[in-house]
Amino acid sequence: MALFKKTTVTNYIGSDVLTVIGPEAFFHGSITVRGSVRVDGEMEGNVSEAHEVVVGTTGKVRGNVSADSVEIGGEVHGDVTCLVRLEIKAGGKVMGNVRSPKILIEEGAWFEGQCSMSETASSVIAGKETS
Repeated sequence: MALFKKTTVTNYIGSDVLTVIGPEAFFHGSITVRGSVRVDGEMEGNVSEAHEVVVGTTGKVRGNVSADSVEIGGEVHGDVTCLVRLEIKAGGKVMGNVRSPKILIEEGAWFEGQCSMSETASSVIAGKETS
């Protein structure tokens, strides 16, 4: 079984998911993704520069996540910084601070940390500029 594989998943945030960490995979280390990534397994390390990050219901990330858009159905133990939107689905858990101009937390989701919705703060932290 490959650690990463190309696949087409279109029923998530918006575009195709190009990198997948499968449900039986454990990834240790930081990853820079200039497209989309889906985490259904376990990951220890940071995700940065991604366009979209989807943490599936079986996914667990122990590290910071920085992306344009993030959808969390599993667990994230770390800070989440988004330039566009953060969505924590029912059953999803975030233990860390979040920064995003738009945040949706569904009923049944768990969030423990501080929240900042400043667009300026998001772009400075992520190291990106928005127009």
